[in-house]
Amino acid sequence: MGATKAVTDASFVSDVLQSDKPVLVDFWAEWCGPCRKVSPLLEEIAGEMKDQVTIVKLNIDENPETARAYRVMSVPTLTIFKNGQPVQSIAGAKPKGELLKLIESAL
Repeated sequence: MGATKAVTDASFVSDVLQSDKPVLVDFWAEWCGPCRKVSPLLEEIAGEMKDQVTIVKLNIDENPETARAYRVMSVPTLTIFKNGQPVQSIAGAKPKGELLKLIESAL
């Protein structure tokens, strides 16, 4: 992991809900093929947009509480949070353009 940051059930409130800028949460799992596809795109976007948005990754197998709280049914699920609230969510591996649209919905 480079530009993205790992979060856990324990750090979710401080890293995501209390962030002063929008946060894109990648709910993912080790065994998930599409998650591996979307990961390099998220790294790229995180590097390009680091002043506007924070991109974090939450492993749902290691952190089931948060995944359950936000009703994550499939991975990858990408949810953008603004002011501690989920704004929009998409499930599945998406092209970079769709990921950027998701982020822009919270800017």
